[in-house]
Amino acid sequence: MGSAREVLAAAASRDGLAVEFGDEPGGAATYLETGEPLVAGALERFRDEYDAVLKGPVGLPEVRKPDGTEAGVLGGVLRTGLDTYANVRPVRLLPGLRDSASPIDYVIVRENTEGLYLSRGSGVRNERAASDQLLMTRFGVERIVRFAFETARTRNGAPGDGVRRVTCVDKSNVLRSFAFFRDIFDEIAAEYPDVEADHRYTDAAAHDLVADPGHFDVLVTENFVGDMLSDLGAATVGGLGTCPSGNIGERTAYFEPVHGSAPSIAGKDQANPTSQLLTAAMLLDHVGATGTAKRITGAVEAAYADGAVRLNPNGTPTCGTRGVTAAVLSRL
Repeated sequence: MGSAREVLAAAASRDGLAVEFGDEPGGAATYLETGEPLVAGALERFRDEYDAVLKGPVGLPEVRKPDGTEAGVLGGVLRTGLDTYANVRPVRLLPGLRDSASPIDYVIVRENTEGLYLSRGSGVRNERAASDQLLMTRFGVERIVRFAFETARTRNGAPGDGVRRVTCVDKSNVLRSFAFFRDIFDEIAAEYPDVEADHRYTDAAAHDLVADPGHFDVLVTENFVGDMLSDLGAATVGGLGTCPSGNIGERTAYFEPVHGSAPSIAGKDQANPTSQLLTAAMLLDHVGATGTAKRITGAVEAAYADGAVRLNPNGTPTCGTRGVTAAVLSRL
C-alpha cells in the first residue's frame, strides 16, 4: 500500500490531479482489537465521503472465528455491505515478463454477492456433516452478465483473433443453479449481437486458460468459480503479485490486489507491489482520471519491459518491493 500511495501521488502530481488520502483501519489487527474486521462507520464513509477506495491485502491465517473460518478478512463485509456486485479481474501478460505461446489479455467478471460465497457465515455443521448453499437470483445473474457484455464493448477483443467475446463459465451439465445461470446468459447475449457469446464448463475453462488463453476476451461466472479461475490465470502471467482487481457497484466501488496477505514476508522488502500499483491505476480509470491511470500502467510496463523488474521463481521481485517502486517512479 505504501508503494501504491507513493506512485499514485507522484503520477497525479505530474498531471495536476489533486489527491487526498484518508485511512480506514481494517483486517486481522482490527478484529483482535474490536471484534470486527472493519472500524465502525467505515462502510458509510466509503459510500458517502470518498470518491474511491483502495484496499490493501488483509488477514492473518491464525486469526479465526469460533467456527474455524478466517476472521480478519473483509471480502464479505465490503462486497455485500457496498453491493459491489461485479468483481473485475484483468489478467494480462506484462511485456518482458515471460514467454507465452499464446497472447494473454482477458478479464474475468465474477459475480460478487451471490453464489456459493453467499453462505459465508451461514452454513450448517455438526460432527457428522456440513453444508453450504449455492444461491443465484435472476436479478443477480442478469446484472453481472450485462456488466460482462458492456465490458466487452469497451475492449479490443480477444488477443488471439480480435473478436469481442464473452465466455459463460459454468457447470450447467451438473448443477441446476448453473443451468439457471447459463439460460439467463443466453437471454442477455441476444441483446448484444455485436459481441460473440461463448460457453465453457468450469473444468474446460481451467484447461483452456492455460492451453489457449488468446481465445478469451471477457469471462463471466459465479463467485466461487471466478475466485479459482482468476488465481489460475494469474499463475500464467507471473503470479498473484501481478494482477489487479476492482469491486464495482451502482453507487460505489473499491479496488484491491487479487492476492491476500503474506505474513511470512511482511516487512522484508520482498513482496511484489505490482498488483497494488495496477489496482491504483484501475481506481483512477474508474473515477475518470484515465490519463493518470495510463501513466501508471505505462510506467509499470516499461519497468518490466526493459528488465528493471525481474521476478524470482516464487514471484518476489529480485530488486525488492522498494526497487519496484523506484523503477516505476523513475518511468512515470
